[in-house]
Amino acid sequence: MRQHVTSLPALACFRVAAELESFSKAAERLNLTHGAVSRAVRLLEDDLGTQLFERRNRAVFLTDAGRRFAHVVARGLGQIEEEALRIKAEHVSAPVTVSCEPTLMMRWLIPRMPQFHAEHPAADIRLLAGGGPVSLGSGVDLAIRRNDFIWPRAYFAQHLFEERIGPVCRPDKVATFFENDRMNAAAVLLHTRTRRSAWEVWGDISGQSHAANASREFEHFYFSLQAAVAGLGVAIGPWHLVQDDIRAGLLASPQGFHPDGSAYFLLSLHEPEHDTTAAIFREWLVKKVLDGVPV
Repeated sequence: MRQHVTSLPALACFRVAAELESFSKAAERLNLTHGAVSRAVRLLEDDLGTQLFERRNRAVFLTDAGRRFAHVVARGLGQIEEEALRIKAEHVSAPVTVSCEPTLMMRWLIPRMPQFHAEHPAADIRLLAGGGPVSLGSGVDLAIRRNDFIWPRAYFAQHLFEERIGPVCRPDKVATFFENDRMNAAAVLLHTRTRRSAWEVWGDISGQSHAANASREFEHFYFSLQAAVAGLGVAIGPWHLVQDDIRAGLLASPQGFHPDGSAYFLLSLHEPEHDTTAAIFREWLVKKVLDGVPV
């Protein structure tokens, strides 16, 4: 069984005192009292059974044993510090897996990721498509979700943006589908199975009924938005999912965008630690959502 030598704090005090050959200067550097450094060195000497310093006229000088031991302690503590810094650096730069709802990831997040990588080339962000309830910590570090389900109260939730929705269609179809800023009977409603109530919610917001309109249903939200780009009809477009297409002239929003009562959040097990990849991504994400103000 390996015999205990002494405490690490005593070794740390000895290391500085040996480097400076002064208990007073060591105490000043370590933010300790002279007496605390002196007691630590005395404890070490008692453990080793020999003097490490000669004490003469309020000055201290390393003995031969003290000089040899100081060299070993400096080397050992230096290696510990180097490894601690290496482990910390690995933690800070560890890959971060971000789960994001598929349509938001495809139409908003991915087009902006090149800018993130240009600003933070060392950050390793790995995107994973997913929606609804998520189990953080089991392969997923962060999740971008709309608050249409209840997540564990222990999760840290960073508010990103309020959801704002409105009808969108191809610009050259506005005159066909809308009259006096209101949708007419010629408009084909594009539905999606992942948000079956989208048109109902818009009806409540706008006070308009679309019961007489023809409709088409698509499996995923992004299919309905792409169908709108293709001119097949009118889709309900959340601002963050269609803003790029509107700016590019691929879609138009004749009735603007209005809050639907929901919001998006960035979820994590706890608040990301400062300077970690997760914290860097969180700060960048908040800035990017603030860049896109609904029209």
